[in-house]
Amino acid sequence: MELNRQNRGQSGGLLQHGFNKKSLVTSFSKVYRADLSDFAKIAKTQCLGLKAWPQIDQIDAWMLSAETATFMKWGGLGMVASELPENFNQTFEHLSHKISIVTPMYEGDTGKKSAHLEGKFYRGAEDKSVKVDCIGKMKVTFANTENTLKEYAVKVYQGFYNDVRYIFLQSERFFSINPSEANPSTQDGCYILNTHQIDEVERFAFFSKAVYTLLIEASCGHIKGLKMPNIILANDWHSGALGGLCKYLACLQGAEGAIDALCAEKIQNVPIIHIAHHLGYQGWDYKNTARFLNGLYEQYAVDIFKNAKAVKNSNARTQNTLIVYDCYNQASSNFHLADRVVTVSKNYMEEVSKELGFGYDFRDILKIRKNHRTFFGIVNGYAKKLISPNESKIAHLNAFFDGFDFKIYDENKLQNKTHNKKECVKLLSKLASDSKFKAEKIPLIEADDFEDVSDLVDKASKIPFIAATSRLVEQKGYDIASTALLKTLERIKQEKGEFPVIVMGGAGNVKLYEMLKDFRRQASKISAKAAARIFVFRGYKDEFAYALQLAADFYLMPSHFEPCGLTQMEAMAKGALPIATSTGGLVDTIEDGVDGFRTDVFFAGGVKVYGSNTKAQKFKNNTNAYADTLLKALRCFYKTPQMIAAMKTNAMKKDFSWNVQDGSVYKYYKIFKTGSL
Repeated sequence: MELNRQNRGQSGGLLQHGFNKKSLVTSFSKVYRADLSDFAKIAKTQCLGLKAWPQIDQIDAWMLSAETATFMKWGGLGMVASELPENFNQTFEHLSHKISIVTPMYEGDTGKKSAHLEGKFYRGAEDKSVKVDCIGKMKVTFANTENTLKEYAVKVYQGFYNDVRYIFLQSERFFSINPSEANPSTQDGCYILNTHQIDEVERFAFFSKAVYTLLIEASCGHIKGLKMPNIILANDWHSGALGGLCKYLACLQGAEGAIDALCAEKIQNVPIIHIAHHLGYQGWDYKNTARFLNGLYEQYAVDIFKNAKAVKNSNARTQNTLIVYDCYNQASSNFHLADRVVTVSKNYMEEVSKELGFGYDFRDILKIRKNHRTFFGIVNGYAKKLISPNESKIAHLNAFFDGFDFKIYDENKLQNKTHNKKECVKLLSKLASDSKFKAEKIPLIEADDFEDVSDLVDKASKIPFIAATSRLVEQKGYDIASTALLKTLERIKQEKGEFPVIVMGGAGNVKLYEMLKDFRRQASKISAKAAARIFVFRGYKDEFAYALQLAADFYLMPSHFEPCGLTQMEAMAKGALPIATSTGGLVDTIEDGVDGFRTDVFFAGGVKVYGSNTKAQKFKNNTNAYADTLLKALRCFYKTPQMIAAMKTNAMKKDFSWNVQDGSVYKYYKIFKTGSL
C-alpha cells in the first residue's frame, strides 16, 4: 500500500491515558487520513479470504507460544506447542519442511516452577535442559508504566530439542517468573505477577511486539542464521496482537522509512494462522488499554486505532479490531486480521460460531470466517506411545508405591487391567489405613476420610470402578457429576445393584473440593455402603492419577465446555471408557456406545446446542442428561460385560497421534500449502 508520507503527524501520536474511560463509540464515517483509507478494508479482506494464498514450496514456519510442554507447561496449549512441531518435522523431514518454536526464556522460581539459564544450558520449568547459543540482540519498543515509549533490550537464543529449533527471547523484566508479593495465589508459571509488576497480559503484549521486532531483524538479516518464516502459527491469545502489528504497523513503518520498505512488505504478507483454544481466555486489560496500544503501535497508535475497522458484524462491541467495546483485548487483533483461524476441534468450531456462550464477542466474526472458509477445526493430536500403558511408567509406579504390582496390558490382553483394578483397590485401602504411607506418597493431596475397602479385592471384577482426576475448576463439571451420581446411586439402591467405587479429585478450587466432600456425605444418606466406596481428594500426584486410569472402567468427563480435551484421550488409551457430555472435542473423539458414552443432548446457557428437540424436552438440563448416561453405562457393565470389554478394546485401538494417516499434521500441512482444508 502506497502512503502519502507528507501527511505524517497531522493526526498521529499516542493515545491519551484513559481515553476509553467514558462510553466509547468508534465511528468510521470520517477518514482521518486519506492514505489510511485502505486500513478499514483489511479485516474484511482477511476474514473473507479475499487475499490469494501464497505459493509455498518449502515450509519454514514459526510457531509462537507462551507455553511449551518441554520448557513451560500450564495446559493443553503447551502440549500443542511442543508436539505439533515435533511430529510435523519428523513426518515431513524428507521434504525439508519444518516448524520452529519462538517462546520466552523464562527465568526465576515461583515455588512450583523454576527455570534458569546456566552458562550454555537453559533448564526450563519442566526440568528439561537444552544447549543454547546467543544469536543476536535487539531493542524492542514498548510503553513503560508512565506510558512513555522505551526501548528494552532482548537477547535471542537458539537451541535444538527433539528435532525442533527453539528460538528463545530473553528479557529479565518481562519474562522473569519470580513472583511479586502481590501475586494472586491462583497465578503461577508464566502467568505470574512478577517482581517488576508485569502481569500476564502485559507480558504477552510485549511478547507479540518482541516477535514483530524479531521478524524485522530476521528479514533484514541482522540475526545470525535466522531467516524470516514463510508461515506464522500464533498459539492462542498470547501472541494475538501480531495480526495488527504485521498488517497495520509494518505498513506505516515501511511507508515512512522507519523500516525497510521491502522488509515491511514481507511482514505484511506472511500468512498468520491463529490457533484458538478456549475462547474464554482473551487477554483483557481495561486500565492499561491506552498504554498497551501505544506500546504496540508507538507514535502511529492514534492513526491505526481510528482506522482499524472490523469486518461487518452485528455486535456493536467489536467495531474496532484492537479493542472489545472500550477494553484492550489481546485476542481480538488476530481474530480479525489473521489469514486463517484454527480451533482445536471441529465441533468446538461449530459451537463458537453459533452460540454466544461459546464464541463470546467473536461469535459473529467466526461465523463469517467459517462461511468464507477461513476458520477450521482440527482436533489436537497426542503421541499414543506416551499415553498408552507404558512399561517404564508402570515399573516406576510399582517402585514408587513399593509393594504393589501394577501390570502392563494392551487391547489384546485386558485381563491385566482387571488385575490393576484390584491393585488400585489395595492402594486406596493402604492410603486409608496407613497415614504415614499416605503422607509420604501423596503429600500434595488433601483427602476426605478414606475407608478401607480391601474386602472388595476378590470381587473387584464385578464392581464398576469410576475415576476423575481433572482439575477442580468449574469447566470440568464436578457439579454435574456430583448431582448425577447421587441420582444414579439412588437408582442402584432401588434396583439392588452393586455400588461402584468412585474416586474424584484434582488440583484446584477449595470450594469445589468442599462440594465433593458434601457429595460423599449426601451419598451416605442413600447408603453407608455406597459412601464407603467413594474417595474424594484435592491436589495432584502424577503416580496416583496414572494408577487410577490403569484401574478405571469408566472416566468421568462431565464438562461444561471442552474445546478439545486431552484427558479423555489418555483415559481411552488405557481402556477407561469416558462418560462425557456432548460438547466440543468430546463429540469429535468419543463415539457413543462404541468407545465411550456421551449424553444425548447438551445445553449451554439453558439453550440446547447438541441433540434433538425431543431429547432436550425430556432431559431439560445437562445434569439429567448426564445421570441418564451414567446409568446407561453402569447397566451395560452389569448386564452386558462382553460389550464393555469390546468397547475397551475399541477405545485402546483408537489412535489420536499427530501423524497417523489423515492425522492433524497432514491437516496443518494442507492449510500451510493451500490455505484451506
